[in-house]
Amino acid sequence: MIKLVGVDPIVVLGSRVRRGRPGVVLEERLRAAMNVAVPGQTFIVSGKGEAPAMRRYLEEYGISGIIEDNEATSTNENLENAWRLARGKGCLVVVTSNFHVLRTRLWAWHLGIPVRVVSAPTPCDERWANYMRELFATPHSAVRILYRRFRSWKDRT
Repeated sequence: MIKLVGVDPIVVLGSRVRRGRPGVVLEERLRAAMNVAVPGQTFIVSGKGEAPAMRRYLEEYGISGIIEDNEATSTNENLENAWRLARGKGCLVVVTSNFHVLRTRLWAWHLGIPVRVVSAPTPCDERWANYMRELFATPHSAVRILYRRFRSWKDRT
């Protein structure tokens, strides 16, 4: 495992990969991550099947210190795995798309993981589909969180 440097790690959440390359939404996330990085920054790229493409992209730009989480299949798994890889220290700098910020913050709050969220722009021709998806995905996540909290409360009583 790569030793984390003195600054908080940047976590890039995965998105669609096409032919082994980041799709346009994911490319925007990776660019945003590189824009906020400082020399020696540790990157955690997260997403099942997406992490290797993200690593290659960052390495093409001379980025090193990359940790892959190639297991996560959801926002909450991305955050949980990244927090474990960061050894539960500091704060995660999570880079995601602007349409996904609310759901990311919601899961981080529920999981008790301190985050600073960096919002990447969504390309114009990708906005409609992604914002429509979030109209359903965010309430779905909220219900899942409420259910987990209720079940946890019930188990304690």
